[in-house]
Amino acid sequence: MTGYRRILAWAILACIALVPLGVAAANPLLDYRPGIYILGGMAGIVALALLLFQPLLAAGYLSRAHPARQQRWHQWLGVALVVLVALHVGGLYLASPQDALDALLLVSPTPFSIYGVAAMWALVLTVLLVALRRAAGLRPAVWRILHNGLALVVVVGTVVHALMIEGAMGPLSKLVLCLCVLGVTAVTLLHLRVLRPLARRRARR
Repeated sequence: MTGYRRILAWAILACIALVPLGVAAANPLLDYRPGIYILGGMAGIVALALLLFQPLLAAGYLSRAHPARQQRWHQWLGVALVVLVALHVGGLYLASPQDALDALLLVSPTPFSIYGVAAMWALVLTVLLVALRRAAGLRPAVWRILHNGLALVVVVGTVVHALMIEGAMGPLSKLVLCLCVLGVTAVTLLHLRVLRPLARRRARR
């Protein structure tokens, strides 16, 4: 990808990620919500937006930097996701403890909470997987399967969770962001785990 195309790609992705955030921030319904609730909700929106960049950075599509540096960016983005999810859950808990507990215990009457909790625990397991990778002695192939599988649960769970909520995000901008997150994740996994290995096998023949 040339420098011009890379800048254009970053600009398009930034618009896709920032428009839902701007729409949510301008929603008049937030005027009647406590500050801690707004913080928790906005943290969730930012986390959803970051999922748009995470697979692209992991695959090195948006940068010419050394692979080791790209992996560090991927890891730091993962840390940011963990912090944002903690703020999201913590903010909603402080704003409405019983509703948050019901969601975490999977007894909430709101079905979207199930997908959010599933995505949260998949993220927690991803953190544990990364932290214990060397101690567990996982082979690279097994590591990739587990990591990609958990990442897919995080993405799908988060997208379904967001789409089912009638919150501050505008429906159109939210739909575009969610579809882009799903599309980017699917294309990246297909390229990295199917097409690229096939190309390498053919090159060896």
